[in-house]
Amino acid sequence: MAAARLAQSSSDMAPGLDYDAIIVGAGMSGLYQLYRLRELGMKVRVFEAATGVGGTWYWNRYPGARFDSESYSYGYSFSKHLLEEWEWSEHFAGQPETLRYLNYVADKFDLRRDIQFSSRVTAASNEEETRSWRITLEDGSCFTARFLITAIGPLSTPTLPRIEGRDSFEGKSFHTARWPKKPVDFVGQRVAVIGTGATGVQTIQTIAKDVGHLTVFQRTPNWCAPLHNGRIDAETQKRIKAGYPEMFARCQETFACFIHTPDPRGAFEVSDEEREAFYEKLYGERGFGIWQGNFRDILIDRKANATISDFVARKIRERVKDPKVAEKLIPRNHGFGTRRLPLETFYYEVYNQDNVELVDLGETPIERITPDGIRTTARAYQFDIIIFATGFDAITGAFDNIDFRGTGGVRLKDKWKSGPQTYLGLMVDGFPNMMMLMGPHTALGNIPRSIEYSVDWVTGLIGFARRSGLTRLEATTAGVEAWTEHVKALGAGLLSNEVDSWMTGINRNVEGKEKRIVARYSGSAPAYRARCDEVAAGGYSELKLA
Repeated sequence: MAAARLAQSSSDMAPGLDYDAIIVGAGMSGLYQLYRLRELGMKVRVFEAATGVGGTWYWNRYPGARFDSESYSYGYSFSKHLLEEWEWSEHFAGQPETLRYLNYVADKFDLRRDIQFSSRVTAASNEEETRSWRITLEDGSCFTARFLITAIGPLSTPTLPRIEGRDSFEGKSFHTARWPKKPVDFVGQRVAVIGTGATGVQTIQTIAKDVGHLTVFQRTPNWCAPLHNGRIDAETQKRIKAGYPEMFARCQETFACFIHTPDPRGAFEVSDEEREAFYEKLYGERGFGIWQGNFRDILIDRKANATISDFVARKIRERVKDPKVAEKLIPRNHGFGTRRLPLETFYYEVYNQDNVELVDLGETPIERITPDGIRTTARAYQFDIIIFATGFDAITGAFDNIDFRGTGGVRLKDKWKSGPQTYLGLMVDGFPNMMMLMGPHTALGNIPRSIEYSVDWVTGLIGFARRSGLTRLEATTAGVEAWTEHVKALGAGLLSNEVDSWMTGINRNVEGKEKRIVARYSGSAPAYRARCDEVAAGGYSELKLA
């Protein structure tokens, strides 16, 4: 730690600028980026809208919020001491434990002294004469820095449904991503949940045991698979810690950085009996194996996908007692795994409770929210609490909320009007000295693994610039066009890109986002890293450097 302080004091910050670098966001990306830039001896400031660190895990405090990647594969890997000290209590940690972890990280590495909380960035403009960025906060204060790094997350901008009368409700209402810090008492309450995506599933299965009555309003059913969570005993803890190097090495090798990777066989390269047994095995195992470790062709071949979809549909029918309710819970407009897969713990059994009702909005749409509840085309419901599990303006939403202006005053929102255009998902032409962590067109998958790589690449680029006396780093128009076309080509043939979801940029609650776009990199993480490594190994000659 003393070395980090000494390094920072030796900053060669340009005269007249407040900082060498400004980072927007103190979630997992922002914290690690701050740590790495300090190692370069830079004077850094992080602006965070929340009152504490954590990003996703600060805001998403809703009941049941937890990892669906294995805890030990989700945490940071950069510090051996951190890995030795921290012990995850569950295979899939809940939000409170994850937030404690990120606070522990912030304290261990003394990160808070460079973070300014309750500071929402509203605008960022490139200053061409000084080769810098001017950042404006919500309170009107401004700060300047040579480099701007966004760590604002792909799922950080919640959206509320466009339902008439939404603000007229006189009871309590919450979006899952803006949950109050004080616990909400559900005992004996009449509760509505709108939405059955991943957050809806986790919320519903958690509060169903406490509510007086629960009504679930479902627009689109989702395929779900069992999480199979459990406590980590002492012996397992010992094995996990001893196996960290091998596990992280595996995450580097797998398609999406999970400990799971696709089976090399096709769904029809085995007998019907073998295929059924394989699906049973995956359905009974922890985590994303049934999604990320399934036959190699289930996400690209309709017939192969139909075999796993039919299997999971049978499971739903077995678990839900009322046949009519079971059929409503089975998706008809997309195949298994072609949308983000929620992992659940007795979610389907919730619908066997007498105090739980499922309302299919395809049959009876919501007409309006009223002062005392919700009215559909069929009837009026009265509620004490309404929970909006209506998701996020994903991938580009957080960028749209900040007025980014590049050279010549060009607005990023205008530049991306027809969809994002990036270089390696990390840079944009016309926006020199701005780097994006987990932006559009980058490899997502097991996000912390992707975060660490992206941060290390950005740190490498900035370190190169400082050693070389460079003060202007920019993607070329040709580089952006080539990468954007490459990303689009990778998405061809994927069943997931033929489905409306946040992964294809669809959000009907946001004006202008009703059409599908290719907003994410669909290739393998190793291939993505290889391309980025190639650029670095070439001395970043593909960039415009000055």
